[in-house]
Amino acid sequence: MHILIVEDEKGIVDFLKQGLEEEGFTISTATDGKDGLEKALSLPVDLILLDWMMPKMNGLEVCKAVRIQKSIPIIFLTAKDTVQETIEGLKAGANDYIKKPFSFEELLERIKIHFRIKDEAKILSLGNITLDKNKFQVFVDNIEVPLTQREFELLAYLIKNKGTVCTRNKIIEDVWDIHFEYDTGVIDVFMNAIRKKLNLTKDQELIKTIRGVGYIAND
Repeated sequence: MHILIVEDEKGIVDFLKQGLEEEGFTISTATDGKDGLEKALSLPVDLILLDWMMPKMNGLEVCKAVRIQKSIPIIFLTAKDTVQETIEGLKAGANDYIKKPFSFEELLERIKIHFRIKDEAKILSLGNITLDKNKFQVFVDNIEVPLTQREFELLAYLIKNKGTVCTRNKIIEDVWDIHFEYDTGVIDVFMNAIRKKLNLTKDQELIKTIRGVGYIAND
């Protein structure tokens, strides 16, 4: 896993870099906010450790800018410790907030938790169907089945919400990102294509049609 450390205090950077590399992580560093943002957007980074007070661009600005383009986990490491500042950091898009001074052991556990959450979220399953969001792949009985991007997103949404009836209007809003009146019949077209590719029949319980309402995925 690749971690980006954005911190202007050399002693902290060296301490974190050495400790995290010993734990098996790949480390990149930046000592100002502008460089940190450029590396966050250009490198294959899996998590960011971000200081707040930095030259050229502060951590809050970096966090907001990253969030526009990526969903990388971000952990603030900062001496700012008021409740309001913590809330401000979280509202900017940070996933976690650790106040300086901190123990390396606590930081390491927080990092592992975020990687564990990320790993759990990217692999979805439904019966004999496995969907890997990170690699954009779908498998049926361990055999890969190619889907279009929209088919993939629709299937991922249904599996993520399995056990819950997903109405056509809700799917249009959450998957298509359309928040006005729209022909929801297009969803049925995509569902038919998905069923055909995955060799599912309409009466199979894995993805069941709720007539006049929508769909529900069940193991």
